[in-house]
Amino acid sequence: MAKSDLIVDLALLDLENPIADIEDIRKLNPQRFEMEHLTGILYEDTERLVCAGYKDVTEDEFWVRGHMPGMPIMPGVIQLEAVAQLSSYFTQRHDLLGAAMVGFGGLDEARFRGVVTPGDKLILLIELQKARRGRMIVAKFQGVVNGNLVVDGILRGIPIPIDSVKKHLASRQSQ
Repeated sequence: MAKSDLIVDLALLDLENPIADIEDIRKLNPQRFEMEHLTGILYEDTERLVCAGYKDVTEDEFWVRGHMPGMPIMPGVIQLEAVAQLSSYFTQRHDLLGAAMVGFGGLDEARFRGVVTPGDKLILLIELQKARRGRMIVAKFQGVVNGNLVVDGILRGIPIPIDSVKKHLASRQSQ
């Protein structure tokens, strides 16, 4: 894939000056602790429905010790979670779904094309292709490390029925 095929020209991204940091992300995304996989937001284009963010991959990630010993490689599912969190952030920031919380709704055409290791900055790029209010978002995504495409595909996000989930959890506690 040529650099011109990237969703966002990497030259537009100022890695030293994110437009949103982890505290800004936490205002819109519920993930915390080991499940926070988005470090900052670098770029937004609301006309094209495009967003870029990043994840600083550190030696302290919960998976480093076991995936794989002596050769830590970021699991693909964690890369996908990072993309999902970027998609959720952008969707919530611009109220594109009309939901209190966006959840993982599906994945198409995912391909892993390189490895991500501690010390890498995983640049994440999304382009919303469809936003059906109250129903679903569909986003093309790419992940890039050192200018090289490492993951890409199509992600779907859906509204999470928060009240139903809380009711279900409460019913399990009363048993």
